[in-house]
Amino acid sequence: MSYHCRVLVPVPFHYPPGAGARVGAGAGSPFPSASRALRLPRPRASVEKREQVAAMEEQGGQAALGWAARDDSGVLSPYSFSRRVPKDDDVTIKVLYCGICHTDLHVIKNDWRNAMYPVVPGHEIVGVVTGVGGGVTRFKAGDTVGVGYFVGSCRSCDSCGKGDDNYCAGIVLTSNGVDHAHGGAPTRGGFSDVLVASEHYVVRVPDGLALDRTAPLLCAGVTVYSPMMRHGLNEPGKHLGVVGLGGLGHVAVKFGKAFGMKVTVISTSASKRQEAIENLGADEFLISRDEDQMKAATGTMDGIIDTVSAWHPITPLLALLKPLGQMVVVGAPSKPLELPAYAIVPGGKGVAGNNVGSVRDCQAMLEFAGKHGIGAEVEVIKMDYVNTAMERLEKNDVRYRFVIDVAGSLGSAA
Repeated sequence: MSYHCRVLVPVPFHYPPGAGARVGAGAGSPFPSASRALRLPRPRASVEKREQVAAMEEQGGQAALGWAARDDSGVLSPYSFSRRVPKDDDVTIKVLYCGICHTDLHVIKNDWRNAMYPVVPGHEIVGVVTGVGGGVTRFKAGDTVGVGYFVGSCRSCDSCGKGDDNYCAGIVLTSNGVDHAHGGAPTRGGFSDVLVASEHYVVRVPDGLALDRTAPLLCAGVTVYSPMMRHGLNEPGKHLGVVGLGGLGHVAVKFGKAFGMKVTVISTSASKRQEAIENLGADEFLISRDEDQMKAATGTMDGIIDTVSAWHPITPLLALLKPLGQMVVVGAPSKPLELPAYAIVPGGKGVAGNNVGSVRDCQAMLEFAGKHGIGAEVEVIKMDYVNTAMERLEKNDVRYRFVIDVAGSLGSAA
């Protein structure tokens, strides 16, 4: 009788249509930063129909300037278009900053064969409200706000009813999504000077947060914060393992310490020890390729957040958990992860996935970040550097998130 099995688990992040993620194998190279979100557009209308719908929606809409990719070379260049005419519940936002997520790179290069060119990327958006519809009750002009991975959902399904709108089957992605409420027009993201979004998918940015460092929290931040809250990995004194020290991992370390937890960074790269402990405040650093270190840490952790997007073995990681411990996968390996039954059954351990976070989660996360002064470590760039930034991101050459100074690059029509 074999004790090995392959298990389907819900892994977060942005996967191509129909692609799932199986827990299992792989930890390739150093732990690169992960991408975000599992839900992708439902079947799309023809290109011709989308263009017709977009043209109708944009008649009388506000002029916008963004940078877009026109083909799978992924090269971005200036692109003029119009935002849709605002509805009663819409908020018009002048975009100040927009983070660059690994998902943006996948989309502009059509890695998942779902790009709707021209693609204006960006879903880690911070800006200021410049106008509100007559039915808007939560925001007013001058408010500092954020928009994350999605800008729409059905608002009637079981998930939406429970406040888990990030798991709605009708989710509308902020960029390269299908806007069901506007005839199936493609959505265009935050690599642009102005955005129009329903107030239901806009969050308030607390006073005192550095706006450039806040932008990545709208995706990377909520992706680690949400499962930590759901699985009780937010209790003082508990021991949290963070696998990978990239865009997601470094924020997970900050949240863990703010919760009062003991935090151990787990990485293949010994060169990240100083950064993890001295700069980010982790308590311990564990090299996953060192069998002696891994053996010594067996059964010591209450939970693990796995942020790695490259294939990697998870059985050694599960051995680090205490009985009934929980691993949450927030990375998106392209190959199935191998999960032997013996790695979880005897200790009653769990493996779960997480897909970004709900709007409610995102607001709570920002409030927590504001209280504790948490922000991402970023490299702020101008829009004309974005193609170089994408090349560097592909090589994992960033500490830890590129953020575009959109207003300082494009000004704003808002």
